[in-house]
Amino acid sequence: MADTKDPGEKTLRVSTPKTLTIKRSTEQGVVRQSFSHGRSKAVVVEKVKRRVVGPGSETAKAEAAPAKPAAGRPAPAEAPAAEKTARPAASAHTPAADASPRPSGVVLRTLTEEERAARAHALADARVREAEERKIAEEEARRRATRDAAERAEREAAEARKRDEESRRAHDEETKRKAEQEARKRFGGEEAAKAATTPASARVLQPEEEDEGGPRTARRGKPGVVKAPRAPAGERKSRGRLTVVTAFSSDEERQRSVASFRRRTQRMTGHRPSDAPKEKIAREVVIPESITIQELANRMAERGVDVIRLLMQQGQMYKITDTIDADTAQLIAEEMGHTVRRISEADVVEGLFDAPDDTTHLAPRPPVVTIMGHVDHGKTSLLDAIRATDVVAGEAGGITQHIGAYQVTTKSGAKITFIDTPGHAAFTAMRARGAKVTDIVVLVVAADDGVMPQTIEAINHARAAKVPLIVAINKIDKPDAKPERVRTELLQHEIQVESLGGETLEVEVSATKKTNLDKLLEIIALQAEILDLKANPDRAAEGTVVEAKLDRGRGPVATVLVQRGTLKVGDIVVAGGEWGRVRALINDQGVQVQSAGPSTPVEVLGFAGTPEAGDRLAVVESEARAREITEYRQRQRREKAARGVKVGGSLEQMMSQLKTAGRKEFALLVKGDVQGSVEAIVAALEKLGNEEVVARVMHAGVGGITESDVTLAETTGAAIIGFNVRAHKEAREAAERAGVEIRYYNIIYNLVDDVKQAMSGLLAPTLRETPLGNAEILEVFNVSKVGKVAGCRVTDGKVERGANVRLIRDNVVIHEGKLATLKRFKDDVREVLAGQECGMSFEAYEDIRPGDVIECYRVETVQRSL
Repeated sequence: MADTKDPGEKTLRVSTPKTLTIKRSTEQGVVRQSFSHGRSKAVVVEKVKRRVVGPGSETAKAEAAPAKPAAGRPAPAEAPAAEKTARPAASAHTPAADASPRPSGVVLRTLTEEERAARAHALADARVREAEERKIAEEEARRRATRDAAERAEREAAEARKRDEESRRAHDEETKRKAEQEARKRFGGEEAAKAATTPASARVLQPEEEDEGGPRTARRGKPGVVKAPRAPAGERKSRGRLTVVTAFSSDEERQRSVASFRRRTQRMTGHRPSDAPKEKIAREVVIPESITIQELANRMAERGVDVIRLLMQQGQMYKITDTIDADTAQLIAEEMGHTVRRISEADVVEGLFDAPDDTTHLAPRPPVVTIMGHVDHGKTSLLDAIRATDVVAGEAGGITQHIGAYQVTTKSGAKITFIDTPGHAAFTAMRARGAKVTDIVVLVVAADDGVMPQTIEAINHARAAKVPLIVAINKIDKPDAKPERVRTELLQHEIQVESLGGETLEVEVSATKKTNLDKLLEIIALQAEILDLKANPDRAAEGTVVEAKLDRGRGPVATVLVQRGTLKVGDIVVAGGEWGRVRALINDQGVQVQSAGPSTPVEVLGFAGTPEAGDRLAVVESEARAREITEYRQRQRREKAARGVKVGGSLEQMMSQLKTAGRKEFALLVKGDVQGSVEAIVAALEKLGNEEVVARVMHAGVGGITESDVTLAETTGAAIIGFNVRAHKEAREAAERAGVEIRYYNIIYNLVDDVKQAMSGLLAPTLRETPLGNAEILEVFNVSKVGKVAGCRVTDGKVERGANVRLIRDNVVIHEGKLATLKRFKDDVREVLAGQECGMSFEAYEDIRPGDVIECYRVETVQRSL
């Protein structure tokens, strides 16, 4: 069964084996849309007719109500039929849809309550949205009207100001015109004569007067110059945001901006150089040891290409990223008219130590005493006995031993600071870093043992430190004690005690019996009084790290001996490559103190890392300065380790380390297996030398090379020679760190020959002349681009190119120099033999005449030897 209606109506097709389908009738059309840039697109548009169920049904009445299209939220999912009907973009009201529909072949079901409610809800939302849009449009229209009124009032005010300005200008012009007429009446003849003599080309047309409301005409003055339009005086230019409303409602004509006219003027005139020369600004340029060309140009405020051009004029090719040295940078900066201030990386530590003290603020300070001697000569017992004599402190032996430094008070009230330096390592390390920590050295010698190798080493340390020596002869209570033997043995090492007519103070003591300990302290106080030790306590503190360790509970702890100033809690300190803020100060009795004056040993807590023993300590003003100093020192250590530079000690570097003025000394430190070999080596070395250089044995001893020997060699800059001995493991590691070279020998002749060869390198070489030949000048020729050339005949010997020559005229030497060119038959030759003719020219000398004699010779450098 198939029933077909009109094309505009719905078609119902029923077939038994198939399902029922309902097709809605649509009308199709094609619309062409146009876009920018000439693009277009054809769009197919379908128009769906409204379905009407019956003439009197509620659905038809609901659909007949007009609904304006509005984009709103979609209807709920449970009302699909209402959603389709309420879609404004797809609906189209036509007269055919509003008319009475013709009866359809099928009666469809009516809408349910939910569908009708959903449709009503959608219509209500559309009405609400329409009301909101209407309200927004009214508000926008009201704001637009207010803005238009404000702009209109502003334009009226501007026009009023313009009229006032024009009236004032007219009044001024009228006044000016009357004044000109009055002046013309008085000086009419002079003006007429001047106008007659003025050429027409020099006259410049003045701008024409403006018409009422009209623009000015251009000034016919300097060609190629465009004047920007100027707003009337008093009128504030109002250039708001350009919108469609302001573009059509504004009465004034929008003109080009001042910036636009300025750009146009620049395009027309081009970048012409100014007639007035630009003033050169001279700056102070800070130049480090090395600087890049770009950084140098920035510091001078110059162009990098100008710096490179100046370098190219000097014959050097560089890129802007290349690095130049400070001398070249200084030449460039001075060439460009700037002043230069040279700095170096080492300037960060400049002024850190050894600042001069004000003599008006100096106060006496306790002496710093170091007790040295052989291990078995009672040094430790003497220290314990001295600590027990500290009766003024009220507590016998109340000293913290582990800090390595302590202070005692004598019966007279004088304070003495003692430093414990086991193995003398800290003492010599301090001397190597230039710190004068020790004021007095007490040399302990056992009366029953006499002078031992360690005693001799202590004497050498005291001499290197240039401090006074006090001899304490210990163990005089023993039956076999022989103090006179000690005095006699000290004479062999140039130590003459006071009892034998010398200047060295001595005292016989007994640590076990506590004999003459008070006398020893009095002698120390007397020596300190002679030295007149003073320091300024009212300045920033300086000191030396005696000992440093890492404590588990307290962190890095440094035992510091304050030498100058006063160290306080909270100070920022720098020691070697470490810095920190002082958190606590602990004295030798384990008590926390707030400050420590000169010659006071204290423990310092607060370092970021553990400093090294012997490092100098100083107080700085800020953390930034402390970081700068420590970073520089750490960088220097890394660079030194990377380069592997040895600081003193090697035989090859002695030439650059010894003094050039006076008699040069070749420092050595000798260790041998037996005393006889050491004495023979020292005697052979002392015979070497002359009036210019001499060998100096800083220390000679028997036994292996110890760490103390390496430290002494580093302090004095000596080389270590081992004869049939070897260095300990610790000594080898210390030598590698300090850069001290150790040489081993087993034949004495090889040792002497190597030292003699190294000392011969210190001697200045001699110059020896070797005559080559003579030549006589026959004729002198002037050659372009060369100068004067002498035509010569070699009379005897030979003449070599590049040799030294003398020009002799009438048996008088008038010039000495070098031979620049030597030619024979227009060819450059290396030498010309006797009897042959040749052409010669001298370097930077042309006063030659026929008949002069040229003497040719060679200068040879002869290395001297001992």
